[in-house]
Amino acid sequence: MAYSEDHIALAAEYALGTLDAEERAQVEAMMSVDKNFTTMVEAWEQKLGALNQMVGAVEPRPFIWENIKAAIGGSGAQQPLVLPNAPAPPVSEIARPAVAADNSNVIRFIRQARRWRAVATAMTAIAAALVAMVTIGLYQPDLLPATLRPAPRTQVVEVKTPAAPVAPSAQYVAVLQKEGGTPAFILTVDGATKNFTVRKVGVDAQPGKSFELWLISDKLPRPRSLGVIGASDFNASPALASYDASIINAATYAVTVEQAGGSPDGVPHSTPVFTGKLIETVPPAAAR
Repeated sequence: MAYSEDHIALAAEYALGTLDAEERAQVEAMMSVDKNFTTMVEAWEQKLGALNQMVGAVEPRPFIWENIKAAIGGSGAQQPLVLPNAPAPPVSEIARPAVAADNSNVIRFIRQARRWRAVATAMTAIAAALVAMVTIGLYQPDLLPATLRPAPRTQVVEVKTPAAPVAPSAQYVAVLQKEGGTPAFILTVDGATKNFTVRKVGVDAQPGKSFELWLISDKLPRPRSLGVIGASDFNASPALASYDASIINAATYAVTVEQAGGSPDGVPHSTPVFTGKLIETVPPAAAR
């Protein structure tokens, strides 16, 4: 059921206790036959009842009561009430018929204004109380009742531990040269990744031929090709990744001269021209 503004104002004023006896009787009669109206009155009582909990009782000082008694003539002996004699009204006024003025709209407007003024005052007080409760809850929550205190908030802070530094790997180098000759290639191998780099330092490519690098080990049945060495000064390759570290570190590395593009069948077709073995240049603990 939809209620008018007058019904809502009556419910609020009933909860505030500002109605006269006739209006209170009207509200109580509506509550006895309308459960929804009773629920609305109870809702107003719950909203406005919070104000009473926040205001303590104040006992007036004794001299205030004395002033009130003196103002209403209660401090001394009561004198009998004597009404003055009213003069008789003129005949012309007695004979004149009285005209009744219709003040119902004015009375109704005054009542509505008084009701909404009371509701506005109550709502302002509720808003002020809520602001005060929020402020106290933020800065001094211990002053609030236990039921009104905000729930404690738990903040989870994630602390990221810096990653442990990766241990540097060992570095190996082999100088590939003819016996007693100057270095032709320098082979550098990373102990952790097994990636290697071949640098040409003292040899020129032959027309129509290619240099090819080989791994020779007594643990393998035949030499294994590690690829053709390109024309650039530096050539990198991961071809050692599939070999065990014990084979890599103990093997002999050789360079042969093959046809352009390298050996067609994975077998060297010439004797090694340049050879060398790996030596550890930087151990793991000292590598940077």
